[in-house]
Amino acid sequence: MCGIIGILGKSPVASLLFDGLKRLEYRGYDSAGIATLVDGRIDRRRAEGKLGNLEKLLSSEPLSGTTGIGHTRWATHGRPNEVNAHPHATEKVAVVHNGIIENFQELRDELRAAGHVFVTETDTETVAHLLTHYLDHGKTPEEAMSMAMTRLQGAFSLAILFAGRPDLMIGARRGSPLAIGYGNGEMYLGSDAMALAPFTSRICYLMEDDWAVITPEGATIYNQDRLVNREVKQTALSGALIGKGNYRHFMMKEIAEQPAVIGDTLQVFLNPLERRIELPAMPFDFAKLSRLTIVACGTAYLAGFVAKYWFEQIARLPVEIDVASEFRYRTAPLPPDGATLVISQSGETADTLAALRYAKSEGNKIIAVVNVPESTIAREADVVLQTLAGPEIGVASTKAFTTQLVVLATLAIAAARARGAIDAKREGELSGALIEVPARVSEVLNHDQRLKEIALKVAEARDVLFLGRGTSYPIALEGALKLKEISYIHAEGYAAGEMKHGPIALIDEEVPVIVVAPYDDLFDKTASNLQEVRARGGRVVFFSDAEGVAKLGGDAMAAVTLPKVDPFVAPILYAVPVQLLAYHAAVAKGTDVDQPRNLAKSVTVE
Repeated sequence: MCGIIGILGKSPVASLLFDGLKRLEYRGYDSAGIATLVDGRIDRRRAEGKLGNLEKLLSSEPLSGTTGIGHTRWATHGRPNEVNAHPHATEKVAVVHNGIIENFQELRDELRAAGHVFVTETDTETVAHLLTHYLDHGKTPEEAMSMAMTRLQGAFSLAILFAGRPDLMIGARRGSPLAIGYGNGEMYLGSDAMALAPFTSRICYLMEDDWAVITPEGATIYNQDRLVNREVKQTALSGALIGKGNYRHFMMKEIAEQPAVIGDTLQVFLNPLERRIELPAMPFDFAKLSRLTIVACGTAYLAGFVAKYWFEQIARLPVEIDVASEFRYRTAPLPPDGATLVISQSGETADTLAALRYAKSEGNKIIAVVNVPESTIAREADVVLQTLAGPEIGVASTKAFTTQLVVLATLAIAAARARGAIDAKREGELSGALIEVPARVSEVLNHDQRLKEIALKVAEARDVLFLGRGTSYPIALEGALKLKEISYIHAEGYAAGEMKHGPIALIDEEVPVIVVAPYDDLFDKTASNLQEVRARGGRVVFFSDAEGVAKLGGDAMAAVTLPKVDPFVAPILYAVPVQLLAYHAAVAKGTDVDQPRNLAKSVTVE
């Protein structure tokens, strides 16, 4: 959500700032802008909409200057237009900001009474005027920032320029990530390492309530006015990692990468020779755990929903699962002998991070499944299980979801073994099923053309239903989520057995019904629901293996035969065709697949 890039350079930085914003497009945005110091004076270029609009503006009105900041904005306070686009500035200060200033109205009223004139609807402009107010009263930029940190409330990361100071940039972080990049006589600021990858591999991540004074020679970091040291790390990220290759969209590239990244992730947690799960040391004994609480948002929540079935069925471990945005406000009582599992692709999801901190305050140990090991959630967890999905640029999660499932599957097996719910032989069987998944996913990708043909029919619908039972129920929910978020078709996922309790009223000849039904112990139950759909004229798209398709495929508008796998790993496999279906439907409708409207990749505010 939103993106920040800042450069203290030796040569003009506008084009470099723009390139940095391009690398941050994956986070989602609705306007963008750049500010530099030109002969000590703040100059800006801002545009509503996609970066192409800003690029045209920079072409017709070039921006010089060797010090600058840039921003891609996803609107929170104020409409998404040029006036509200960042950077926000006074004659003395320019600011870009991720997050929300919760007390901006109070500060705005106070500053307006002191004579400040506001021209936007944003909370960010308040920061620029607050710093200007302190400068007007004789404070240095460093003193002004120190004072501002005591006044600002909320979650934010800030990059700030000061007129007449091309040798200075200040960054600050509270609840929203910010990284400093170290170059050779040049310095950088960015929302994440992705923005800084082409410039430097030496990265320092600011911690909570840090603010940094950055000059061409380095950075001095403070926390509550105390000088602090933060480790400078080498990052493996490369700008080359974010190209589309031969694919039309990042989303399709990332779907196609799943066999490789699933395999990479498995190699970390599974010994293929001994068919045994090998996890890092846990901060608790699974055998003594009374309950596992799983908390996440969006697609990560649905990965946790699948894991709930696995932990309860295989490990016989009671699981409570909740969306983080609800959990954090429920003040749910957590057993002292329980643990909490949080899942987040970015490791910065605001609601999930708040849930983590609440669970910690209740005495729970924290397991984090994240894709970014340097993230805030990773740093605050007791143990981190990393997904090796690599950078995921498309807003709609694909490879992050399936690698989350892989990690959660290995964790469930380990828990089951520790609790005595399975023996070594069964651990070997389940591990063997996981080992086969990358190859089976490759086989599913071979159905791409068939799924594209089906998607052309689905794209014509106004409403679509997805049905599944057992672990296929969360996959039905995920299929509906994917379809609605990138194609804008209204879609809902239901437990197949719940269809007769309401959703069946929606079914007619115009409503495609996507049925996720591997041939397992629940197949016959799902089959009866499919017949109920058919009896009401519903157009069924049927995903099953050869045995399932042989039994029911003839009753469907379309059927896709997927490889036969152990039911334990079926949800990982069946996630792929629902991704492809959504992708091709969105392409058919001509939507912005990688950056769907109103959505952001990393949700770092409530």
